[in-house]
Amino acid sequence: MKLKIGYQALIDHAMTQIETVSLAQAQTLLVDSNTLFVDIRDVRELERDGMIPNALNAPRGMLEFWVDPESPYYKPIFGEGKRLVLYCASAWRSALATETLQRMGVPNVCHLEGGFSSWKKAGLPTAEKISKAHTS
Repeated sequence: MKLKIGYQALIDHAMTQIETVSLAQAQTLLVDSNTLFVDIRDVRELERDGMIPNALNAPRGMLEFWVDPESPYYKPIFGEGKRLVLYCASAWRSALATETLQRMGVPNVCHLEGGFSSWKKAGLPTAEKISKAHTS
């Protein structure tokens, strides 16, 4: 099967449209109460690898629904006006998700350079997967 556009072209395009924060920038944002780190990885990845401390898990498949106030799945935390720093394992899904949220009109959204794998490799703080009570 020949695709009209492949995943890499989608990612490359997204990267020209979105803001990417470096690991150093992201580390300073960890203590910013106006910033919310959003982990879009699957719950199995979180259980296996951990996550950035105090991040909110919003699985990639639900993100648009959780962000849209018109959706029955809307999560009010997304309406608090915080800067959103999305991340996944390698910054591919987060690049696409960031571009999508921008297209939806979500302000102040960016993603983490290199994703969680780069975060861990740099020895930055990690936490165990948060409980379900923190994701609602």
